[in-house]
Amino acid sequence: MNFLLDDDHKMVRETARAFAEEVLAPGAAERDEKEIYPAEAVKQMAELGFLGVTVPEKYGGAGMDYLAYALIMEEIARVDASAAVVIDVNNSLVCDTFQMFGNEEQKQKYLVPLAKGEKLSAFALTEPGAGSDPASLITGYRQEGDLYILNGTKRFITNAAHADVLIVFATKDRSMGYKGISAFIVEKDFPGFSVTKKEKKLGIRASDTCELAFEDCRVPVENLIGPEGKGLRTALSALDNGRIGIAGQALGIAQGAFDAALAYSKERKQFGKTISEFQGIQFKLAEMVTELEAARLLTYQAAWRKDRGLDYVLEAAMAKLKTSAVAVKLTNEAVQIHGGYGYITDFPVERFFRDAKITEIYEGTSEIQKIVIARKLLK
Repeated sequence: MNFLLDDDHKMVRETARAFAEEVLAPGAAERDEKEIYPAEAVKQMAELGFLGVTVPEKYGGAGMDYLAYALIMEEIARVDASAAVVIDVNNSLVCDTFQMFGNEEQKQKYLVPLAKGEKLSAFALTEPGAGSDPASLITGYRQEGDLYILNGTKRFITNAAHADVLIVFATKDRSMGYKGISAFIVEKDFPGFSVTKKEKKLGIRASDTCELAFEDCRVPVENLIGPEGKGLRTALSALDNGRIGIAGQALGIAQGAFDAALAYSKERKQFGKTISEFQGIQFKLAEMVTELEAARLLTYQAAWRKDRGLDYVLEAAMAKLKTSAVAVKLTNEAVQIHGGYGYITDFPVERFFRDAKITEIYEGTSEIQKIVIARKLLK
C-alpha cells in the first residue's frame, strides 16, 4: 500500500494551497464577520476547475478523481471553510447527481455550465420538519400536462441565494413514504420559486444558507432527474459522496487550527520560556497531530476506494464521523492553547472553532453516520 501522493496529486494540493493562501486568506476574517459571500473567489475557483473536479472534460469538468477532490477541500478549508462548502455542494451533491442520474440532454444543459463554474448550484432536500429523516419531507408535487407543480418549503439550503440551478426533492403522496419521492431540476427563474430567508449562523458565515419557498412552482416534465419515485435513492447516493467532501472540509479546518496552535506555541512566552517548552502543551500538540493523521488516512482511504470502484459507503461514513469529531476537538484545543487570545477575533482559531461544529451536523449528522456504519457491519 502506497501512502505517498503521486506528482499529479501533489500538484493539485500545491495549486489549491497557493490559491487559498494568496487569494482566500487575506479577506477570510472580514468575510466571516460581515457575512460576505466570496463571489470573486468562486469565479477564480471555477477557472481552476474546483467546481467540477471529478466531472469528465467532455462535460466541462477537470476530469480528476475523488482523492484530488478531497485534497482541494482540505486545502481550501484550511484557510476558509465557507469557500470550501461552496465547492462541496456543487461537486458532491449536484454535479455527481447529474453524472449518476441525469440523461444526456440534462448533462449538456446543466452539468456542463455547472462544472465550468458558469453557473452555481444548490441541493434542496432538508425541510423544517425533515432533516435526518428525509423520507418524511412534505414538499409535494403533482403533474399537470407537461409540467410538475411543486409546493412546499426547504430550509438550511447552502448556496441558495446565489444558485442558478437547484436539485429539489418532493413527494407525490406522503402515504407512499420514500417511494413517493422524486427529484427535480429547478432553475432560479422558474415561476413560483423564491428564496425567502437568509439564516444567521454560528460558523461558515461567508456561505449563504437560506430558506426556499415553492408556491405552485412550475417545472417542465423533462426536468425530472432520475426515475420518478426514486428520489430518495438519488439523494442518499449524493450524500454518500458528500461525506468524503465534508470529511475533507473538516480535515482542513482541523489542520488550520493545528497549524495556528503550533505556531503560537513557539511564540508565546510565559514564565520565561515559550509555552511549547512545557510538557502540558507538548502533550496537547502530540495528541492533536495524531488525531489529525488518523482522520486524514480515513478520508483518503474513502476517496481511494471510490476512485477504484470499490464499495466506499462504510469508509465515507467513518471518515466523516471521525474527521468532524477531530475538527471539533482540535479547534477547541487550539483555542485553549491560545488562552485568552484564542477567544478574540484577532486570531483565526475562534473562527475555526465556530466553523468546525457544522461538520458534525450537515450532510448527515454524526449520529446518522453511526447508524450507517452499524448497518453496514450488521448487514
